[in-house]
Amino acid sequence: MKRVLITGAAGFLGSHLCDRFIKDGFEVLGMDNLITGNLSNIEHLFGNKHFTFYNHDVSNFVHVPGELHYILHFASPASPIDYLKIPIQTLKVGSLGTHNLLGLAKAKNARILVASTSEVYGDPLVHPQTEDYWGNVNPIGPRGVYDEAKRFQEAITMAYNRFHGVETRIVRIFNTYGPRMRLNDGRVLPAFIGQALRGEDLTVFGDGSQTRSFCYVDDLVEGIYRLLFSDYDLPVNVGNPDEITIKEFADEIIKLTGTNQKVVYKELPKDDPTQRQPNINVAKEKLDWSPKVSRAEGLKITYDYFKQLPKTEWYKKEHDFKNFNRK
Repeated sequence: MKRVLITGAAGFLGSHLCDRFIKDGFEVLGMDNLITGNLSNIEHLFGNKHFTFYNHDVSNFVHVPGELHYILHFASPASPIDYLKIPIQTLKVGSLGTHNLLGLAKAKNARILVASTSEVYGDPLVHPQTEDYWGNVNPIGPRGVYDEAKRFQEAITMAYNRFHGVETRIVRIFNTYGPRMRLNDGRVLPAFIGQALRGEDLTVFGDGSQTRSFCYVDDLVEGIYRLLFSDYDLPVNVGNPDEITIKEFADEIIKLTGTNQKVVYKELPKDDPTQRQPNINVAKEKLDWSPKVSRAEGLKITYDYFKQLPKTEWYKKEHDFKNFNRK
């Protein structure tokens, strides 16, 4: 039985990846320090003999006994609320954490896939974004702690690939949504649905003309899975190129939820990208992958998930980091 280590296992994407690899007959080692992850996302796996959980911060030395065939590095705060509140930890997991896991991959002769992001493109001057675009990023702005952590992560991953011969894969993830997202994580989709559930007006930052492209989580997991087992070692965009403005998206959420809230406008945050749309030609060519789930279908599943959560979850405003070491 092949063994895979998944970091960030209790998070939104990590937990779905754990499910996929368990389903496909792997022994899964999940690792998370629970700073933004939630054990409720993986508690259904705790009785499975092929799943082991390690409560550990990968910014510290990582040891895994026995053979290890694959590593998927998904440990990182990923929402603006999180990485603006814990900027040092965000930088550390992208740099020290990635370094530790690449060293582990080298020691175990394992293939490693690291989760990068569309944020490496910053506020792009090229649209849609292709993998050969180097980006337009402010390294010292508030978002720089996340953007630059991911850009460094890509650089050190390719250095281990070229210098040490480690088998590496890099996925650049665009906006993804689905069950197990946190309603209070600051990203646009759960923010809109949370406001609708609470009967609040929907907050649009800027004039609403900025765009995003939303990919359902099952499609993303499939793209990641195919990339891991491909022979392609350069970055690959994985996302849904179906682009929509934030204002149009707010209107879709109001229609979906059957609420009569209005849209209110606030100042656009510094360095917030005005456009997001992946060019997925590389994924189509190298992975034979493209998204299958329509936004209408995915949004209904996601809304039904949020609606059945305890109402206490609807009213949580932000993540609580009070018990975490902030050094």
